[in-house]
Amino acid sequence: MSGLIPKQFIVDLIDRADVVEVVGRRVQLKKAGKEYKACCPFHDEKSPSFTVSPSKGFYHCFGCGMHGNALDFLMEYDHMDFVDAVESLAGVMGVEVPREENQRPTRSYDALFELVSRVEHYFEAQLKTNQQAVDYLKARGIDGATAKRFGIGYAPSGWSNVLDKFGTSKEAIERLLATGLIIRKDNGKHYDRFRDRIMFPIRDSRGRTIGFGGRVMANEEPKYLNSPETVLFHKGRELYGLYEARQALRSIDRLVVVEGYMDVVGLARHGIDFATATLGTATTDEHLNRLFRMCDDVLFSFDGDRAGRAAAWRALENALPQIKEGRQIRFVFLPDGQDPDSYVQEMGADAFVSALDHALPLSDFLLEELSAQVDMESVDGRARLAELARPLVSRIPPGVYRELLTERLAETVGLPSHKLEAILAKDDSPKPARNSGTTTRLRSQQQSSSSGKPSLVRRAITLILNSPAAALNIDVENFAGVQKPGSDLLRELIETVQAEPNITTAGLLERFRNDEEGQHLGKLAAIEIPDMEDFDPAAELADCVTQLATSARRGRIDLLIEKQRLGTLTDGERNELREFTRGSGTAG
Repeated sequence: MSGLIPKQFIVDLIDRADVVEVVGRRVQLKKAGKEYKACCPFHDEKSPSFTVSPSKGFYHCFGCGMHGNALDFLMEYDHMDFVDAVESLAGVMGVEVPREENQRPTRSYDALFELVSRVEHYFEAQLKTNQQAVDYLKARGIDGATAKRFGIGYAPSGWSNVLDKFGTSKEAIERLLATGLIIRKDNGKHYDRFRDRIMFPIRDSRGRTIGFGGRVMANEEPKYLNSPETVLFHKGRELYGLYEARQALRSIDRLVVVEGYMDVVGLARHGIDFATATLGTATTDEHLNRLFRMCDDVLFSFDGDRAGRAAAWRALENALPQIKEGRQIRFVFLPDGQDPDSYVQEMGADAFVSALDHALPLSDFLLEELSAQVDMESVDGRARLAELARPLVSRIPPGVYRELLTERLAETVGLPSHKLEAILAKDDSPKPARNSGTTTRLRSQQQSSSSGKPSLVRRAITLILNSPAAALNIDVENFAGVQKPGSDLLRELIETVQAEPNITTAGLLERFRNDEEGQHLGKLAAIEIPDMEDFDPAAELADCVTQLATSARRGRIDLLIEKQRLGTLTDGERNELREFTRGSGTAG
């Protein structure tokens, strides 16, 4: 069934879910006071630092920082995408997932999936009847079992085979256009997009065919032709072979990204089931997010020629923001003229796996490529290396990896690491935060004030996330004039709780899942609030709001007094100042 899943249903599902039950089915939990503990399933540890809070509906690891609600756990532990996780959780709870069918585009998705599936079976049937295509696959080392596993087919030559068979009505033609299977000419006529090509179905995380890649059998151009962007297929999001890898392997320790369909299929033919390929585009953030949800070890295998190294460098640049402790990105460069498919056929699976085992770490590749562009024997050259590295290092998230890479770079250029850090930091100065009109960045709220205590806004948000009911009686009008970073987000949280009085911590996090600051809310939700008899979260929150309002009022008065001194006060501002001073008893 297609269509959007209503957000309210997802929040209600999270609020009703027993996170202890969801996690406990996969991890052995032990009761520890009001919470449950275990050794973290997401990183190796000897003593338990993974906690599950039934009251919050939330889990958190104090070792690696992983946290979230029941859906997050299913996505991370079972390698599900978001929709699959929602459907899995709903299935366990015995509820049906509703869909919003009042939007015209979503109503046709079922029909589009069905059409693409029928065309896939048509291509498979055509392969069996075309000896030239069968001989081509055999010559490439692809046997029948592998072809069946990947659904490989053949699009016959001719301009209208698919059109004639599946475009028997005006509505059917529109569906063929919507899935990219036919092309409309300027004169309004149509023709098949794929002709005389070996066809590779592209499947999403649920195994549904969403598009195709077609490869010619002769030396023609373009060698590969992909489906265009459609409502079903987004090449910047999908990875060829990832679904098949998940089906073949219960546990995926590493994934290797290759350049073509034949590389994925050829490696699978030799028992290497952990290969995937991008679809005619550079590796994107969404690709990397999907890869790292599957495992922490991602390799890129490219030809050793100039084009291969250029493609590897693009992958490196896109991967930099994704580097975190525990994640590993490496590069494999095959001999010039070889690709993974030809290499594994000539040298065997063991040789290819050995090449992966000796892959080049991202840090080594980065320094090698930059060093090759300068004269490392001269001071000018080493200074130039530091300049070339600066924008790249700045894209790596702060942490141990970035510090270690900076030390390596310092050794290479011949500078003490603290001096190089100062140089690299020149472009890292924080830019003024811009208020988007909905939520203000919360990052500045993670810094302590000069007194060493959390900011009032951060404290208030933490209280709400730990005890949502504390916000029920807060008057949001008290926020008038409060312009501190994070105050807009605080107001939204309070308004959300007041609109949904029974919402849990997990439900709040789900409400803000796609918010720019959603990940930071998760970190604050993990902060423990004192469990004392005389501790009242509602009173603490009210006090924070009062202090924020008082601070905002004082700041406004100071501004108006300064404008009065300068003689720039408007009539409206003069009346405003008069009201302020009358209320405080201060002479105007």
